[in-house]
Amino acid sequence: MEVLHAHCAGLDVHKDSVVACVRHMAGGKVTTVVKTFKTTTQELMALSDWLSVEGATHIAMEATGVYWKPVWHILSDGEFELILANAAHVKNVPGRKTDVNDATWLADLMAHGLIRASFVPDEPTQQMRDLLRTRKQIVRERSAHIQRIQKTLEDANIKLDSVVTDILGLSGRRIIEALIAGQTMPQALASLAHRRIHASTDELEASLRGRVTAHHRFLLKLHLDQIDAFDAAIASIDKEVDGQAEPFRAAIELLSTIPGISRLAAQVLVSEIGIDMSRFETAGHLISWAGLCPRNDESAGKRRSTRMKKGAPWLKTTLIQCAWAASRKKNSYLQAQYLRIRSRRGSKKATCAVAASILTAAYHMLKNGAFYEDLGANHFDNRAKGRQ
Repeated sequence: MEVLHAHCAGLDVHKDSVVACVRHMAGGKVTTVVKTFKTTTQELMALSDWLSVEGATHIAMEATGVYWKPVWHILSDGEFELILANAAHVKNVPGRKTDVNDATWLADLMAHGLIRASFVPDEPTQQMRDLLRTRKQIVRERSAHIQRIQKTLEDANIKLDSVVTDILGLSGRRIIEALIAGQTMPQALASLAHRRIHASTDELEASLRGRVTAHHRFLLKLHLDQIDAFDAAIASIDKEVDGQAEPFRAAIELLSTIPGISRLAAQVLVSEIGIDMSRFETAGHLISWAGLCPRNDESAGKRRSTRMKKGAPWLKTTLIQCAWAASRKKNSYLQAQYLRIRSRRGSKKATCAVAASILTAAYHMLKNGAFYEDLGANHFDNRAKGRQ
């Protein structure tokens, strides 16, 4: 097999150690040098110097949790060409597995150009990504505490969610705070609801008649305080994201014109895929990387599975949410596509198809700097006039 890189290295990265194997090809003979380093900053600097002395030009490492990031940051300051590999793509044959063998295997694959590089964004994009992923985790934790409040109210036989759409809205919050303060009279609690609420006064009083104990009040206050802390954290993250969004502001404004994509969703898209589309050859490559296309699983001429690939879970979940919103945009191409596919293949596949269309549009908009142009709800009818 042809050797593409005569002097390369493979790194087996762990939490406390890095096993490095430098592979040299000279005169048709292969020699390897293996050395182990710790993951402290001083030791990683020594690793960089050692790789320079050995003359390694290309370095490959696996994406192992977050342990690869410090190694990547320090080696990226040198003159090496770094390649981050998906661990599932570079598995060795079973048996005889050691750290030295893993590093040697990576070096061998690197020498022959058999490692597909993973997408590693630049530092500003990584910082935006960290902030927005943290924000999403906090939103999930906040939702869990809202469910715990609802569970506590049900335990006290307070049916607030039956008469109020949002239990932490204007009316719901007033009633919960009154319950925490010790108010138990249904008439007094019902009077705190907003006058435009759909439920009648009798329905409110009936739903608010329960058995609230000191234990319930303690839990309600505990969860409400946690939600307030999460709201403050989300506001702080939004402020920090807005301060760091200057290099991406034009792209965010551009993507916000796509139906179903809010400003927050546009920020998430930019943080996950970046603004440089030259990393992806075509829109199809980006869709495949995101995991919005069927996998290739065929044997003996039969396709065994058409399930979507795992891809990028943070990006995929956001795109699916945007697709649901876009499918409700009246007189739009995305809604027409959703309805057309749903009638034949169901709502889930239709939503995934709309998400892929949104990502395709985002790819071309970021690559060419073009604005979004809706093809219209009649696009499919106009395209098939002859068939009709």
